[in-house]
Amino acid sequence: MAMGMGKLARAVLGLALAGMLAGCALVDARAAAREAAFEAQFPPTGQLLEVNGTTVHAHVEGSGPDLVLLHGASGNTRDFTFDLVDRLKDRYRVIAFDRPGLGWTDPIANNANPIAQAELLRAAARQLDVHDPIVLGHSYGGAVALAWAMRAPADTAALVIVSGATEPWPGELTGWYAFVGSPVGNRIAPPLLTALTPVAVGERIMAGIFAPQPVPPGYADHIGVGLAARRETYRANARQITQLRPYLRSMAPAYPRLTLPVEIVHGAEDGVVPASIHAVPLARDLPNARLTILPGVGHMAHHADPAAVVAAIDRAAARSDRR
Repeated sequence: MAMGMGKLARAVLGLALAGMLAGCALVDARAAAREAAFEAQFPPTGQLLEVNGTTVHAHVEGSGPDLVLLHGASGNTRDFTFDLVDRLKDRYRVIAFDRPGLGWTDPIANNANPIAQAELLRAAARQLDVHDPIVLGHSYGGAVALAWAMRAPADTAALVIVSGATEPWPGELTGWYAFVGSPVGNRIAPPLLTALTPVAVGERIMAGIFAPQPVPPGYADHIGVGLAARRETYRANARQITQLRPYLRSMAPAYPRLTLPVEIVHGAEDGVVPASIHAVPLARDLPNARLTILPGVGHMAHHADPAAVVAAIDRAAARSDRR
């Protein structure tokens, strides 16, 4: 009887495992179908460059001094093409890149390293014949912009750091990003989210990122929330966010050696990347920085007050003699 029960238990366990595997297969199939639909709905808006075997998406418009735009976490070039590029293309050649693992740019081996990201995008910029650019980075892109200048200080005209995540913050990340960054969460969460989560959930998350400002009308339809909801994009984004602080800890001591002009623009009400932790110390660290704090503005300063960001770009160009 004991042997019979053992066989029964093994049979039940086998059936349970088979059901789990079948469920995983269904989830993966559903996720793949949704990803294909998202990508068909939001194709690349620019050109796809091959850089040492890696595909890099670059959206290029306008003429004038070169201006490179680097987006934040979960984002892509569409964050800039929604409004900002149109404000700049009459007097700058604007080059917006998808960062590695996001949008239409492939991930790289050391995808969480902002210095490695900067090196890949600098190589892509060389293919586009970019010279002495002004480099703007928003949020996580601020760290990549600083890494860009650190690796090529003589070939970078100026920096504009908007709501930048640039200083090693106190404490540890917890919650969602910590879970997805864990081995178990990394395997389980992205397929389920891609397969089952309504796009409206992403739009609610977006509303929190924009707060206290509302999401601009039409932005959610333009940005392509579904591009951020792909399995590998979830994974790449979580790794980048959870592993950023150690890189900032190693980068920050070198900030005082950056003597190029830097414009720092940050919202006073930014609850995602607080100005007191990032912008204010960065302005102290950099010898040639100008800090602009925008009252009442949250994390998406380039949407909440685009005129202030454009003015900072123009000041950076004037200070670097590139205009």
